[in-house]
Amino acid sequence: MKTIGPASELEARRRLAVARVNEGWKQKDVAAFLGVSTRAVAQWVAAYRAAGNDGLRGKPRTGAKPKLSQRREQAVLSWLARSPKAFGYTTDWWTTRRLAEVIEKRYRVRFNSNYLAAWLSRRGYSPQEPQVKAVERDDPAIARWLAEDWPRIKKRPETSGRTSS
Repeated sequence: MKTIGPASELEARRRLAVARVNEGWKQKDVAAFLGVSTRAVAQWVAAYRAAGNDGLRGKPRTGAKPKLSQRREQAVLSWLARSPKAFGYTTDWWTTRRLAEVIEKRYRVRFNSNYLAAWLSRRGYSPQEPQVKAVERDDPAIARWLAEDWPRIKKRPETSGRTSS
């Protein structure tokens, strides 16, 4: 299993292991101290003997090339501030599936909607549930009913003094 961490930290650990072995420590003791396998320590020592400090140098892992450039990524994130209706959808709900469709139409880059959810999460976006209000809702009428009719309909009147319990 590959150890996770910045290349510079992993390199420092390899250098420490080789230094300890050169000081006279046993490879199994160095491995136990660093929490790695004895085989790893043996490989580091062999690399040091073959190439010196260059054999211990860190090799940064770049990973796959991003599908979107920084500029396009910022453009995609800016779309979230706009309504999906501006992109031809009938409701104001952004979904990862919709966003994936718009990205594919605009940039011809295909994203899986499940991956896109994680992609957005890493950029500080979280799933949101829109508040749905009935179009027919009349807030002033509801407030008036609560103030005037509800106290009259309620089974027990509110007590203003102390209660027995």
